[in-house]
Amino acid sequence: MPTPPRMLLVLSENWTLTGGRADLTAAVRWAREAEDAGFDAVMVSEHIVLGPDAAAAGIMGNPRDYALPGNQDPHTPWPNSLLLLASIASVTSRLRLAAAAVLAPLRHPLLLARELGTLDLLCEGRLVVQPTVSWSKDEYDALGVPFARRGRLLDEHLEVWAKAWGPSPLSHEGPHYPFQDVWFEPKAHRPDGPRLWFGGQRLHGPVLRRLVRYGHGFHPLGRPTPEDLRTLKESMTAAGRDIAGLEMIGGTRAVFPDDHAPADLGAALAVIPEQLEQGFTTFCVKPNQFIDDPDGVGAFCREVMRRVEALTT
Repeated sequence: MPTPPRMLLVLSENWTLTGGRADLTAAVRWAREAEDAGFDAVMVSEHIVLGPDAAAAGIMGNPRDYALPGNQDPHTPWPNSLLLLASIASVTSRLRLAAAAVLAPLRHPLLLARELGTLDLLCEGRLVVQPTVSWSKDEYDALGVPFARRGRLLDEHLEVWAKAWGPSPLSHEGPHYPFQDVWFEPKAHRPDGPRLWFGGQRLHGPVLRRLVRYGHGFHPLGRPTPEDLRTLKESMTAAGRDIAGLEMIGGTRAVFPDDHAPADLGAALAVIPEQLEQGFTTFCVKPNQFIDDPDGVGAFCREVMRRVEALTT
């Protein structure tokens, strides 16, 4: 029997269902309802601040759509993802917690490792982290971090995290974050730290390199080409790793009839069987793309699970 698809509820960017302030408690409730419905995971993304370049390509037509580089109103709420996931951890027991688009270069790696490790302990190993460099120069400028070095900063983060999960004391001689003989306790839940996903708009050199060296999952933005998937398989094999051990994260395809209405759920889920054949196992769905009732997320999750089971059995 093939492994049933794992469904992931995207909790960021649902502001047509709820606001970005006190209504954060609704997102916590939705996570609990998703777990009750049989979802495998929830996902929360982050920005720290937005600048004018957030809307450089023009604001998205339908506010239910995904936030992409340059298509969002700078007023868009982005609450702290790790604090929100910690709250979700306290009301769930099985649900995986995906911290997507963690902008690692905007912190010191020891500080971020401390936050991630503590959250991983609180949820007993359910944490998944997708570190990235992101796209907003305005955000980097506001925090005084050199935008042009963001890839090198992320690479050094990954090196420091790998040391942090190992024995204390630890030292690091890197060009950006050198330190000597520090004790990092407690560690994360697993001896090798939280599960790491990598992805982006393209499977280019740095993303591929990080994925092959550190990754437990591949989460592309959009649909990877057959050539991308061949390159990934060949690179994993060359590194002595089996692509079968890599979690492949796909998605649904929401098509909006206009800028005011939600998309059709059945049509969006119809792409799942094809992705399953390509090796994808986990599928993201964002509730506000399909419903407008903040009290209907639990029923929505149950309907998703019912339809996915019908599509794949």
